[in-house]
Formats: sequence, C-alpha cells, structure tokens
Amino acid sequence: MIEWFETHPGFYTYGLIPLLIFIARICDQSIGTLRLILISKGYKTIAPFIGFFEVIIWVLAISQIFKHLDNIVCYIAYGAGFATGNYIGIILEERISLGTVLIRIIPRYDTSDLIHYLKENGYGLTFWDAEGRYGNVKIILTIIKRKEIPQVVDIINRFNPNAFYTIEEIKAVNKGYLKDEKAMEIFRNLIYGPRKAK
Repeated sequence: MIEWFETHPGFYTYGLIPLLIFIARICDQSIGTLRLILISKGYKTIAPFIGFFEVIIWVLAISQIFKHLDNIVCYIAYGAGFATGNYIGIILEERISLGTVLIRIIPRYDTSDLIHYLKENGYGLTFWDAEGRYGNVKIILTIIKRKEIPQVVDIINRFNPNAFYTIEEIKAVNKGYLKDEKAMEIFRNLIYGPRKAK
C-alpha cells in the first residue's frame, strides 16, 4: 500500500489528504454545532466533554492544512467539511430532540376527549375558558420534552383536527409535572429518532 502511494503521489496529495481533512472537519464541526446547542439548552456537563474531542479533531485537520498550504483542494475540502458538519450537527440535534417545549392548544371543537386522553397518558395540563373571535374557546397548555412533540401533535390531530396550536422553546422548568425520561433516551433518539404516537 505504501509503495502504491509512493508511485502515485498525485492521489495522495490531491485525493487522500483532502478527503481526510473533509471527514475530520465534518466530525469536529458536527460535534461543535451539537456542543453549542447543548450549552444553549443548559447541558453544561456534557458540552465540555465533547468539546475535548472537537478540538483534538480540529487540530488534526488544521495541521494537515499547514502541511499542504500550496494545495487548493485542501482548502476546498476544509470549507466543504465545515458546511457539511454544520448541517449534520443540526440533524443530530433534531434526532436527539433535547430540551423542553410549551404547547399551547386552542381547539375548534369539544375538548373533553382530548383533555381526557392527554391526562390518561401522563401529560400534565393546564386549561381554562377564554373567548376568541368566533366565540367561546378553551385554551390548553402542556409542557413536554421536545422528543414528545410528534406524539402530542398526532394526538391533537386525532381528537381535534384543524386545532390551532403553537410550540415554544423553554429554557428551564421549575417543578411542575413532566413524564419520566429514561437515561438511555438520548441515544435511542439519536439512532431511531423521536417516537410517534401510538
């Protein structure tokens, strides 16, 4: 293998090295994007840990750039890896679905079945009567883990099609009631994505 690279220096310089730089940048930028998202969501213990690996991979990539300053393909690979890594980092965060959200529901029809089903399935609710443009309505609030959004939206559409609802990110929650979250849920979501409603 080494002899083959010695007889084909062009492939090593313009093929293999840029490819390794590209892969390294994808890895470190994906980790970096995920780290920033974790910090913004309050996961301060995990972020420094993954930051350690991020900077090591970055040093490996940048060292190859400095060794091949006359190779334009390395610069292209570096930039392409950066852009791709950002995208992959965002996709990873979406699959893990970290954080907590507030769902505000204003149904168009009778809410009895919807409220009963959400309560029976362990969701904490607050609801009250209000008045909208076309008459009396009921407003329902529930705070859930972000990974549960697809489940709750499916439930809303099942019991109250065309209901108006909004979803808002929440920085922190003090007390209140949230469904239990298993320790391995982050890794399960990373592989399979958020669960759908049953």
